[in-house]
Amino acid sequence: MNVVFLGGGRITSAMLAGLRLAKSKHHLKVHDRDLGKLREVQKRYAVAVEPDLKRALARADLVVIAVRPNSVGDLLRAIRKVIQPLLAVSLAAGVPLPVLRKALGAPVHWARAMPSPVCRSRRGLTAVTFPRTLPGKDRNRIREFFATFGPVLEIPESKFDAFTVTYSCSHGYHALAALADAAQAAGLDRKTALLAAAHALADGIVAWREGKHSLQALFEEAATPGGIAAAAAEAMDAAGYQRAVRKGVAAGLRRACANARQQTLRN
Repeated sequence: MNVVFLGGGRITSAMLAGLRLAKSKHHLKVHDRDLGKLREVQKRYAVAVEPDLKRALARADLVVIAVRPNSVGDLLRAIRKVIQPLLAVSLAAGVPLPVLRKALGAPVHWARAMPSPVCRSRRGLTAVTFPRTLPGKDRNRIREFFATFGPVLEIPESKFDAFTVTYSCSHGYHALAALADAAQAAGLDRKTALLAAAHALADGIVAWREGKHSLQALFEEAATPGGIAAAAAEAMDAAGYQRAVRKGVAAGLRRACANARQQTLRN
């Protein structure tokens, strides 16, 4: 399958790393207006690059829109000038399918996907959502592509923004940094603090995901009533930990809605 990435930034780089690790047989090409980005991805991942949009889209089986939400409008206007029948999947958070369809019309069949940057290690999780009119063969083509570097989960578009806010690996990195900083303040050196915090977060969660015990059962096993871990969890909750997480998710949803409104106005 000929896959063309429109945008040579971070998420494209992560996907290319995952594809290379998987020894993918797809024919890959990257387009970007920034020649420096093209040189970098070509050097790092040995993929074809093409600065000309029309030539990049020629013979594409799947086009991956991999630019920031505030750049989607400009890219779609550029595509409109060289329009041809395409199967396209947008990675732009908060930009819904109706906006994408309206921008380019019938020649382009759309889907949306949200791959995690963790896909560079083939441990990514990708959410996909399709319009009802998208043929089954096109759905399978998209699922199979993203399955190259991790599990694929299909969800309704109405749930897409909530998933996007929740699944970001930034939550884990944020928590890792905060817990390691607290451990350092308690007297551990940085290396030991990061090792201990990473075990607390990553290894514990993997044990839940790959095992058969409920989250509550594992929490009760790790945080014995009256013990050190229970005291730490109770203090975090009393300080507003769960409230802070809910506020963070709500802020992300507001940003997604703002992205959609901006694209609607521009188009």
